[in-house]
Amino acid sequence: MAVSMTCDGVKRRDFLKIGTLGFTGLTLSSYLRMVDAGQAKPEKAKSAIFIELSGGPSHMDTFDLKPEASSDYRGEFKPVKTNVSGIEISEHLPKLAGCMDKFALLRGVSHSVAAHALGRAYVNTGSRPLPSLEYPGYGAVYTKEYPGPANLPPYVSIPNSTQKPGFLGVKYAPLNTGATPRPGQPFNVRGISLRSGLTIENIERRESLLQEIDQKFSSLEKNSQLIEGLDRFGQQAQSIITSKRARDAFDVSKESPNFVKPFGESSFGQSCLLASRLVESGVRFVTVSMGGWDTHNKNWDALENRQLPPFDEGLSALFNGLAEKGLLESTAVFVTGEFGRTPKINTQRGGRDHYPRCMFMLMAGGQVKGGQVLGKSTANGTEPEGDGFSPDDVAASFYHNLGIDFTKEYHTNTGRPITIVRDGAVINKLFS
Repeated sequence: MAVSMTCDGVKRRDFLKIGTLGFTGLTLSSYLRMVDAGQAKPEKAKSAIFIELSGGPSHMDTFDLKPEASSDYRGEFKPVKTNVSGIEISEHLPKLAGCMDKFALLRGVSHSVAAHALGRAYVNTGSRPLPSLEYPGYGAVYTKEYPGPANLPPYVSIPNSTQKPGFLGVKYAPLNTGATPRPGQPFNVRGISLRSGLTIENIERRESLLQEIDQKFSSLEKNSQLIEGLDRFGQQAQSIITSKRARDAFDVSKESPNFVKPFGESSFGQSCLLASRLVESGVRFVTVSMGGWDTHNKNWDALENRQLPPFDEGLSALFNGLAEKGLLESTAVFVTGEFGRTPKINTQRGGRDHYPRCMFMLMAGGQVKGGQVLGKSTANGTEPEGDGFSPDDVAASFYHNLGIDFTKEYHTNTGRPITIVRDGAVINKLFS
């Protein structure tokens, strides 16, 4: 349950809750034993970080190695032990191996959409893409259900995201930072940071003028989802720009050097640092994008020298940093690419190609029990052993961790009822 925040090992916000236990005949020591045994459940996560590995990372060379497979399948990397007995991952993920206890690994996730854009649409929503409908991404759904404080953007993408608001409309689109932080420098986000001598007074005078203009055109706003979204953006932009809290939330230079150091100097590591600061500041949903995983050519060189070192450094620092600040239990983390890569090596190009039939996903935070592997792939990593998991199942589990009923219906602007996740079921073992 809670990480110790007081001398008796209980977080302050849980103290009153536990203090009432005596009236029900349950002692504090009994309650803590129940928590340890998993009988008392922690609260739902209050924020989320979604990490998209664009291009499709190879499961066979990262989290699902097959050292006993034949040479045309197994690849060049060796497995190493993690800090959880019996679990091994790639030798080029040593820092993640050292914090395996903080996240859960899903193997044998499977679907059949092998195109980048459609695969991304699938894993970013949990519903198989349809030509007639654009489903909303996780961030749009979460910020619709839990809008967050007015003086902070509820949904931020670093530097941008392929998640879309879909039929919910642009008012649930993310604020894209458009760039990633640089080590030791304040991070300026266009539309939030004040530049070129602009002052809060200037902003307020412009807002007053805009309100007068808006009144003249108010009759045009009826039944327009776009106008409604732009109006919301305008109102929120005023609150954010004039908010010191929002500007401070993006200022990674205010973090202590000891906290910053493990994230490294890569764009991905610095993005993870910013994501942790944003959720600590009250932002509800953050996406982080890391591209470069489309390794058709020179797969092992690209992974060993370009992709895996910053990924290992940044993601392990995120897990450890959230835990250090007591935020991991309130922040749901979901890491995925759009698909895996072919188990059989493309010998002509020294790489692996698109392969949705078997892939990995990582989940952490909230009620997720870290230090476990769920699912399994066959001996050559070609498909799940048994039923496996679909992106729909993982989406249902992610929403469950966030306290959202994934079977809830929304309606399009034409009145069509749409379930948040069309298929899928919660993977209960993630939470036990």
